[in-house]
Amino acid sequence: MTSPLTAPASEGRWTPRLWGTLLVLCAAMFLDALDVSMVGVALPSIGSDLQLSTSTLQWIVSGYILGYGGLLLLGGRTADLLGRRQVFLVALGVFALASLLGGLVDSGPLLIASRFIKGLSAAFTAPAGLSIITTTFPEGPLRNRALSIYTTCAATGFSMGLVLSGLLTEASWRFTMLLPAPIALIALLAGLKLLPRSSRERDHNGYDIPGAVLGTASMLLLVFTVVEAPQVGWASARTLLSFLAVAVLLTVFVRVERRSLGPLVRLGVLRSGNQIRAQLGAVAFFGSYVGFQFLTTLYMQSLLGWSALHTALAFLPAGALVAVSSTKVGAIVDRFGTQRLIAAGFALMVLGYALFLRVDLTPVYAAVILPSMLLIGAACALVFPSLNIQATNGVDDHEQGMVSGLLNTSVQVGGAIFLAIVTAVVTAGAPAHATAQAVLDSYRPGFMVVTGVALAGLLITLPGLRTRRPQQQTVVIAKSTSLKAERVSVRD
Repeated sequence: MTSPLTAPASEGRWTPRLWGTLLVLCAAMFLDALDVSMVGVALPSIGSDLQLSTSTLQWIVSGYILGYGGLLLLGGRTADLLGRRQVFLVALGVFALASLLGGLVDSGPLLIASRFIKGLSAAFTAPAGLSIITTTFPEGPLRNRALSIYTTCAATGFSMGLVLSGLLTEASWRFTMLLPAPIALIALLAGLKLLPRSSRERDHNGYDIPGAVLGTASMLLLVFTVVEAPQVGWASARTLLSFLAVAVLLTVFVRVERRSLGPLVRLGVLRSGNQIRAQLGAVAFFGSYVGFQFLTTLYMQSLLGWSALHTALAFLPAGALVAVSSTKVGAIVDRFGTQRLIAAGFALMVLGYALFLRVDLTPVYAAVILPSMLLIGAACALVFPSLNIQATNGVDDHEQGMVSGLLNTSVQVGGAIFLAIVTAVVTAGAPAHATAQAVLDSYRPGFMVVTGVALAGLLITLPGLRTRRPQQQTVVIAKSTSLKAERVSVRD
């Protein structure tokens, strides 16, 4: 699990090219998060300019989620089979073109189409980028450090997106769509020169076309059903039949994968307790945070009357804390292991969400809101890198794309499902023509759901703490042309 790029690590240093490789991959992760956060703030301006209904506006966000969450499994396995570098660069180019298209169109359907294409391209860049890291940086301290920096870019991109969107939307919502295009183009040109060439998987026993069709169809239908459920009703015939169809597709998918010689998802990877906890932890982590961010934004803008920029600045301490800690988390993982950090992070997250239940219509930011933001920021700094490390440790190079796609699917599906649930809970409790206090009271059950999801993530993690203490194991951290290697001891 080594690359020529890692040779300088034997001396404790990374070469400029190795740093450049990581920065290119970080740029793609940054763009994914930046794009998601920017469009939410710009929706009112888009609706006014293009004369779009509320349901159409929803699909500007949902179109991206549908393309992203529905195609991640396919994107991850495609990176393994066709080459991670090739898949990453092509998808990044498509992302840049779709960003340009989104900023120039003058109709809702075309804008939604551009958003779907961006989500589709991100479904290929995300697992390809993560698997490039895990196959370039060998398992242990080097990979832990790289992943802690890489995952920090998501939180930084999200926070920056909120602030930049508040500023850019003042001029035109089109700038929020166009901004990712030049950044993606610069990353693409740098990637052509810096990213290590990766070979295709040679002995993959053919392409699992039935599995790809079934897996993609089931994920697309699941995300579509969850997104639409709050509008058409969770108990409606359409929603129930859609969930039934998802169950049937997934059942057939599992049967196909068990019999396939070259499956889209090798189900045996899920026999690992650490892998299952990482996947379920990703669902709980992102599901709870997306629900919290949605409700908190409504609370700040609708009830407190804060501007988009004011709201973004309120979230900024959490993102800043994650960014500041990016270079330190890898060393903490080396010392304490992923299980402990995930458990500690979820505990901080539960406490942060629970403290936010104190909010009222006249909150003192420093006393009421800031403590929650700092706790949640610390939780994100510990949990997200640790989940990525735990999911990819011990996985062969030729399956890194598959596992990366699986983890990102857990993140996106978790976000879609729990955002829909939180929305349904809040909507059910909101009385018509309510006072501001009544609206706030209708938000509290949603915040309780968010807290409960984070608590579930903590409970999922706890069994991992009861296993034996991690053993010291020797891993190769560098390999030279003479095949000499330096070995260090790291925790599982």
